[in-house]
Amino acid sequence: MMNITQDFAPPFKLIAPYFIIGVIFYLISSILTLSINPSELSIHSPDLLSWTHMFLLGFVMMIIFGAMAQLIPVTLEVGHFSVEFYYIIYPLLLVGTIFMALGFSLNSSLLPYGGILVLLSMFIFITEIFLTMKKVSNFSNVTKSILVSNLFLLVGVIIGIIMALTYAGQLNTNIEELLKAHVFSVVFGYIFITIMALSLVLLPMFGLSHNFSQKPLNNAVILMTISVVLVIFSSLFSISIIDKIAYLLSIISLIIYFYQVYLIYKTRARKENDIYIISLFFSFACFLISIILGFLYIFTNYEPLLFTAAWLLFSGFIAYVIIGHLYKIVPFLVWFEKFSPLVGKQKVPMLADMVPVKDANYQFVFGAVGVVISALGLLFMSDEVFKAGASFICIASIFLLKNLLFMIRFK
Repeated sequence: MMNITQDFAPPFKLIAPYFIIGVIFYLISSILTLSINPSELSIHSPDLLSWTHMFLLGFVMMIIFGAMAQLIPVTLEVGHFSVEFYYIIYPLLLVGTIFMALGFSLNSSLLPYGGILVLLSMFIFITEIFLTMKKVSNFSNVTKSILVSNLFLLVGVIIGIIMALTYAGQLNTNIEELLKAHVFSVVFGYIFITIMALSLVLLPMFGLSHNFSQKPLNNAVILMTISVVLVIFSSLFSISIIDKIAYLLSIISLIIYFYQVYLIYKTRARKENDIYIISLFFSFACFLISIILGFLYIFTNYEPLLFTAAWLLFSGFIAYVIIGHLYKIVPFLVWFEKFSPLVGKQKVPMLADMVPVKDANYQFVFGAVGVVISALGLLFMSDEVFKAGASFICIASIFLLKNLLFMIRFK
């Protein structure tokens, strides 16, 4: 179980807004997918850019920041430098994300303002992480990975602000080259390395896994770090051949990480396939297919392969890794705060009692079917098929919000 003490654990009222806002953004981004037409899609499409930032900033980053508020003390085994910073981060990220999404879709003059707010929220987050790390005496592999990922986040945010100013017409830069560096820094450098690092904490904890090698993950993080650095270097100096090497290294890194997850799964003592495990099965299936499609794109330059790979990576892998863990983390944090003081005094619920199993299964089925149908729509450039899948995801996102509120309000 989580190594949480009352001294290290931030209050749940601090973390809950991150999860609630994040899931609301997931719902909004799901609705936004209905405005995307694969037949007219390009990487500079305003609707696509709006959806991407709504999904990554509003949903993924918001949930990760909230989770890190709790997990940093667990992984680093020290208290936060100042947990109060987290009361400032989510309002800034919330407003900044809204401004950026509106800036891409409606009025580009909003982009610099949204970008500055997002930058400020992330600077505060990164500063708090680094100041907390100053208290760490033993730098484990997880700690080192978190340090590297946050450095990439800093680089990615700075590049993103430069791009936003360029998009708004206030700077003149090569936005194509900066886009690669931005995507790799934030998605592969921060999000993926963070997921890799936390996998060594969360997957063994929830699966009761023991005695597995951590070498694959260490190698995966090293290769991903090299890959991101190469893409940034290539973007600055426009050396396209380096991109191919970096893309291959990132794919090799992801394959090694997949092997690490397999090792953890193989040694797990807890065998039941609950909504958490089912969500992870689906997420890693999407992950594997995305890697294959991404590998094919490198050698074919067939754009639908790239869009489908990115869709499965975002809406399949990242989304369901997060959703699956919400069904574990939220009940535990609510139980820890509300019911742990009552142990031995009165009957308290089990963690499994706090998950709405039937509605969670509905959420999974609608969402998984939607992701697959939408992926086929992207692959074959069919607007109708893609939007049919997006409709299923919208239904799933409503169930997810309902389930989250049920777990948070459980009495």
